Formats: sequence, C-alpha cells, structure tokens
Amino acid sequence: MVLSRIDWRWFGLKAVAHALALAPALWLLWRAGHDALGADPVAALTHGTGDWALRLLLLCLAMTPLRQLIGRPWPIRFRRLLGLYAFFYASLHLAVYLLLDLGTYWAQLGADILKRPFITVGFTAWLLLLPLALTSTQAMMRRLKKNWQRLHRLVYVAAVLTVLHFWWLVKSDIREPLLYAALLAVLLGWRVFYRRKAAMAGRSR
Repeated sequence: MVLSRIDWRWFGLKAVAHALALAPALWLLWRAGHDALGADPVAALTHGTGDWALRLLLLCLAMTPLRQLIGRPWPIRFRRLLGLYAFFYASLHLAVYLLLDLGTYWAQLGADILKRPFITVGFTAWLLLLPLALTSTQAMMRRLKKNWQRLHRLVYVAAVLTVLHFWWLVKSDIREPLLYAALLAVLLGWRVFYRRKAAMAGRSR
C-alpha cells in the first residue's frame, strides 16, 4: 500500500521523536565506552537513566493538556511513545541498580525495598508502570475496553511516586526535585481544572 503524504509526515515526526528519546541512552553509552562518566560511573548511569525516565514521564503527561490548550489532536499521537520510553529508561535505571550497584548481592534487594523508603517508592513506581507498558497496544485497548482507561490512570500514581523517589534520594539540594514536583502539580492540577470546567459546561446546557 502506498503511504499518503500525511502518513509520511507523521512517519518522519515519529522517527525524529524516537531519535530524540533514544539520544540520552546513546549519549550515556558513548560516555561509558569512553570512560567519561566521571569518578563514579555507576552513580552517573543511575542518575542519568532515572532523570530521563522522570522527564519523559512528565512529557507524556503533558500531551493531554497540550492537546486541550491548542485544540488539536496531534500531541496524543506522541503520548504512548513517550510513556514507553519513560518505562524504558525506568527499566534501565532499575537494571543499573541491580547489575552494577548490587552486583551479585541480589538478596540485598528485598532488604533495600523494605528498609530504604526511596527505593520502596521507586520500585513501586516501576511495578505500576509495568502493566501500563504491557497493555499499551491497540489490541489491549480493544480487549480491556473501559478497564484500559481505569488501569492507565495508575500513571498518575507512578508519576507522584517517581518524583517522591527522586526527592528522597537527594540529600541536600532539593531544587531539581522541587522543580519536577511543581511541574507534576501543574499537570495534575490542570486535569482537575479541565474536568471541572467540562462538568460545569455540561450542566449549563
């Protein structure tokens, strides 16, 4: 089947989005291969993958407000892509912790989850994102029907826990986690405002 011009346009935009989303991982890989991660390479990989997981998760959550603000549907086309890449970086973040930080001491994982709150909330956030990634296909949307939307509301809880994970991880300078917390508050607050506005408009008709 010959793709139409508009299909080629979206194919190109999606290709650019994939390239931009993969760029941080490739940059970290390049730095690791050239011994350019600094004095603590494991910490650099841990923080780098975690930062991009959070950033892409917030970008994913920003797509719906953006669509509502501009009145155009195109941001929704990137929502799933951004969400899957957020899970990808979260999984890399977990893998670095398991393989490079813990090494062969995997039995320590259970103790860390129970005794270290920032690991508890971080691991819980990853567990919440896992079913969202597994049910992100069109086939699963059709199979789950209304339950799909209910399930994917867990992304809000995962986002809150991810910000909390970062906040508790930082020992002194909380400016960066505070910025992410403020952005998340705006994104969630916008949803509450928009739904109330829509409900009021519906009652006034």
